[in-house]
Amino acid sequence: MLTRPTLLFALVAGFLVTSCAGPRGADTPAVRVLSFNLWHGGDAGGVDGDGRGVAAIAAAIRACGADLVGVQEAAGRAPAGGDERPDRTVEVAELLGFEHIGLAGRRALLSRWPILARSPGGHGVLVDAPGGALALFTCHLAHAPYQPYQLVGIEYHGGAFLDTAAEAVAAAREARGDQVAAIVADIDASGWDAPVFVTGDFNEPSHLDWTAAAVAAGRAPVAVDWPSSGAFAAAGFRDLFRAVHPDPVARPGHTWTPLTAPDDPTDRHDRIDLVLARDSAGRAVVVERVLVVGESPAFADLVVEPWPSDHRAVLAECRVESRAIANARRSDHR
Repeated sequence: MLTRPTLLFALVAGFLVTSCAGPRGADTPAVRVLSFNLWHGGDAGGVDGDGRGVAAIAAAIRACGADLVGVQEAAGRAPAGGDERPDRTVEVAELLGFEHIGLAGRRALLSRWPILARSPGGHGVLVDAPGGALALFTCHLAHAPYQPYQLVGIEYHGGAFLDTAAEAVAAAREARGDQVAAIVADIDASGWDAPVFVTGDFNEPSHLDWTAAAVAAGRAPVAVDWPSSGAFAAAGFRDLFRAVHPDPVARPGHTWTPLTAPDDPTDRHDRIDLVLARDSAGRAVVVERVLVVGESPAFADLVVEPWPSDHRAVLAECRVESRAIANARRSDHR
């Protein structure tokens, strides 16, 4: 549940998101897309057996006003003596009155609006949104070996330590390249004439974050053109957080992790949870606000208590409008 001060913060943040967005026509309703790693379906962050994790997850989604949610780690812990891990997002969807699709790899998609179809490769869905159909995909890329740890000498699942950006890029491609290629191929194979949102725990920083400026500011040990988000960029996707907050030094936007202090020598904080978007032939995604959602105003734009995850979530508020209108608006702002 939300505490009273936190609820007030959430309502104020929600008001700012809405009131600062500017005028909308009837044909450009808002859509709020949330990427949310649940930390073993909320079971890890809740109290065993009391449902607090699931309730806290539903409360967080409500506080965000999310319409579409891409979930990673949807599966809870297996009951004693069992080996079946329940998809906790079934319960979350029931609490919210949302539609639900479970995906392979302990992922799930939740939608306020009707789900029309599933992609041929099973990574996404087509949703009947008020302003026209939208596609939603989610990914949970391999967590190990984890190159940020490998570069700074933190032991994790036996990953060899790395010295150079080239080594990190090669290792990241080896760890996640096939997964990224499969999702991009599934998006293209769907053939849907709709704007596409991709949410996910990339388990890898964005290619827009470990820049030379970030290195100079002490935000990164070396400049790295991380390949997973870069592959989506090559396929026409925009990283919506960086579209709104282009400076990785001023706004690092770390989502990993609320569990340790930023200066903990046994960990490294990064932005590994992303919301991406790609326009369709006739309709454009216009991003208005992107918020980090989490446990504390020191690290999150929107605070929810209790925070149930070991990741912070990412909320993108957008309009979807005709490309002609979007292009005219962009021309006016040049």
